[in-house]
Order: sequence, then structure tokens, then C-alpha cells
Amino acid sequence: MTTPLLEVRHLRVEFPTRRGTLRALDDVSFSIAPGEILGVVGESGAGKSLTGAAIIGLLEPPGRVAAGRIVFAGQRIDDLPPEAMRQIRGKRIGAIFQDPLTSLNPLYTVGRQLIETIQVHLGLDGAAARERAIDLLRSTGIPAAEQRIDQFPHQFSGGMRQRVVIALALAAQPELIVADEPTTALDVSIQAQIISLLKNLARERGTAVMLVTHDMGVIAETCDRVAVMYAGRVVEIGPVAEVIHRPAHPYTAGLMGSIPAMDSEHERLLQIDGAMPRLNAIPAGCAFNPRCPRAADRCRSERPELLRAGATQAACWLHDAKVAA
Repeated sequence: MTTPLLEVRHLRVEFPTRRGTLRALDDVSFSIAPGEILGVVGESGAGKSLTGAAIIGLLEPPGRVAAGRIVFAGQRIDDLPPEAMRQIRGKRIGAIFQDPLTSLNPLYTVGRQLIETIQVHLGLDGAAARERAIDLLRSTGIPAAEQRIDQFPHQFSGGMRQRVVIALALAAQPELIVADEPTTALDVSIQAQIISLLKNLARERGTAVMLVTHDMGVIAETCDRVAVMYAGRVVEIGPVAEVIHRPAHPYTAGLMGSIPAMDSEHERLLQIDGAMPRLNAIPAGCAFNPRCPRAADRCRSERPELLRAGATQAACWLHDAKVAA
């Protein structure tokens, strides 16, 4: 078993408010090995992006890591001073955000932004940094990189801007990339190219990737394992083929059932009734129990931990070995 590059253990993120403390992430645990792509999927508000923000040290105040730990390459990073975390973020951990316009400064050419990033993290001189910037743009599929490096973000299409953001994330050859919805709002052909790029990074450079998305098609095409999140917790985690084809948690089964299949003749898709609970109204027991078609009394009173469920792990009492026995 490869030693994990990233280990998230029992992570809890809270937001203090005047009406009390909101627990946005509760006991989240997973790991990512070098060269592995872990997908993180779930409905909006499940805690996917917040998990990524906690890992790269960009939680919006007053959000804070209240418990647990984040260990990167053997070093705990969740309690580092801001300056120490800045030395890791960008150089050893790269980030790709959903909206490239929030990552790029509209007042500077993409070349200036790339070159400054390269010089800060790699210490190259101006000519060498420019050459590396051109190589990065070329490697992310931007044509005529020698000319386009001197253009501004508004002169690029949405897909091309996203490639520039990926080039920025790769500038210092990071060991881990946190990619938050990197293919959202892009057309299918551009999505496929970005997916191919992430897979090549993992395969050829051994880069670990945490891919946050709500698109199960992207998960199926890209990831080695997938973690399904619901109401701030991981409810199932395992190899991507197992989770997609043999989901062990009723919530995962509902997600899979809501995806149209090309070989199916069903006129209606399955749906999960209800909505995810608000942070200040998470029910006792399993948070999914009000929407779960298989909920029992125990589900309404006791919260399950991740239990072995075949090739995956699922936070569901259906897989309690004591009950099964």
C-alpha cells in the first residue's frame, strides 16, 4: 500500500455565529496517495468545496478547523501560521478554482501572472521563468502560446482561461492539486481535454489530485476512488467502479439512480425526495434519515460511522456486522 501524500483525519470545521456554532464539516476522514485521483461528490452544500478550502488553508473567516488534523507529506498543516502555509500553497499544493475570473487578475497579462508565480516559488530568472510559462501554456493545450502569453485574461475564452488557471496551479510542479469544479460551465470537448490533462499529471508526474465535482460522468471518467459527501460528512468512499455500479449507501444509490442511462427504457428517473438539511437543523442519528427509504428507528437516534460494505465503506447501519450476523 502506497504511503498517503495527504491524510485528512476526523476533520471538523465550524462557523461561530451569534445564534450558536454551525458545524459545516463533521468528522471527515480520507487519504490520497501519490498519483491517485480522488473524486469528492455530493449535492450543493454537502461540504465538498469547504473540505478543499480547509486543505489549502483558505477557509473564509470566521470559519475554523475546530478538530481533527490535515497531514501533508508527513507534516501537519492545519495548524501552521499563515506565512508557513503560504510557502506550501502554490508551491507544493496547487489549486484550481471553478471560476477562472476569480483566480486571474484582469489588470495583468497571463504571462506576468505566470512568470511572477514561477519566480516566487522556483527562483528562476526572468528569461527562464518566461520560457517555463510558455511551456506550461503549451502543455495545457493553448495554441500559439508564444503570442498569447502577452494577452490579458479577457482576451481568452472561458475554456482557455481555465487552462491558464491550470497552468498557474502547475507552475511550481506541486505534489497535490485541489481542483474545485474545474470543468463546470465548460463545453464537453474542453471538459474532456481538462480531464485528460489531470489524468496525465497523475500518471506521468505522480501528482495527487482531489477533484471536487457534482458531475458523476467526470468522476467515472477521471477518478480512481470517490468519496460521497452529505451534510458535511463522508457517507461512502471506495473504488469508483464499485461506488457507481454497486452503491452501498442509500444516498449514493439515489445519486446513481438520478443519472440517465443510455441503455435504459425507463421513462422517469429516480429522485431523492426532500432537501439536504440546513447546518442549524441537522437531524439526530444519520443526517440522511428523513429522506431515506430504508430508514429504521436506529437511524433516527444513532449516527453510524463508516462501516465495511464489500469493497467500499459506507456510513449506514445496513452494513453493521452485528446486525447482519
